[in-house]
Amino acid sequence: MIKSMTGFGRCEKSDETRKIIVEMKAVNHRYSDINFKMPKKLAPFEIKMRNLLKEYIQRGKVDLFFTYEDSSEGNTTVSYNESIAKEYLTYMQQMSEELGLVNDIKVSHLARFPEVFTLEEQAVDEDELWQFVEPALRGACEDFLQARQAEGTRLYEDLMQKLDHMLICVEAIEERSPQIMAEYRSKLTDKVKELLENSTIDENRIAAEVTIFADKICVDEETVRLRSHITGARDILREGFESGTSNDSIGRKLDFLAQEMNREANTILSKANDITISNYGIDLKTEIERVREQIQNIE
Repeated sequence: MIKSMTGFGRCEKSDETRKIIVEMKAVNHRYSDINFKMPKKLAPFEIKMRNLLKEYIQRGKVDLFFTYEDSSEGNTTVSYNESIAKEYLTYMQQMSEELGLVNDIKVSHLARFPEVFTLEEQAVDEDELWQFVEPALRGACEDFLQARQAEGTRLYEDLMQKLDHMLICVEAIEERSPQIMAEYRSKLTDKVKELLENSTIDENRIAAEVTIFADKICVDEETVRLRSHITGARDILREGFESGTSNDSIGRKLDFLAQEMNREANTILSKANDITISNYGIDLKTEIERVREQIQNIE
């Protein structure tokens, strides 16, 4: 199937005490570049997440955002550090004796000092947490995949239209080329007649000159190769669209063919000695550039 590299997906899951929201968006990239923004509690699952994402993503710069809330009771505990409290107290008594100050320390004062009391999260059951996180991630991926496929369908239709227009340009060039030869022969004959007046025209010499001119401007090879490349691109697109399976090489194959098309169009323009063919050549170049831009969006 044809998939775009751009897309957005979102999924939200919740139970009695927890809620997770997964959002993902992607833009074009030559390779797979995946970035996570998530709470520290979910960080241990990054490898599992990357392995899961491989089922859905081959190329593209993908950013994932996780929002996780847990309102369950007992997920944190208060820890009392007795040794730290005694050390604070010892130094406070020492200061009182050495400086001659009243030691007015109370329990409430001591409890405010750093590290005397700390909040500690209880150990997390990672297997259980992953069972909660994974469906949300998969849901976002499925939503993301649908968006990419929908955009891929639009890309397919647009590219096929552009390739059809390119074939029309090639056919017009092929139709125009023989006319140029006939026009050149007629002009050359008229010019020779004008110069020689009543003298006999050497038809063989005229034919030789026309042949030399034809060799210089002939674009038959270029149009044949262009037609082949365009047909090949259409076949790759159609096969990818109708196959129903992911093919991560579609974009690369089409990019190569677009480069070859551009090469042939440049050659046609360099040989063109006719305004009509030049115009069609420019149309070809313009359409090829548009095709190349769109191909960059295919995964």
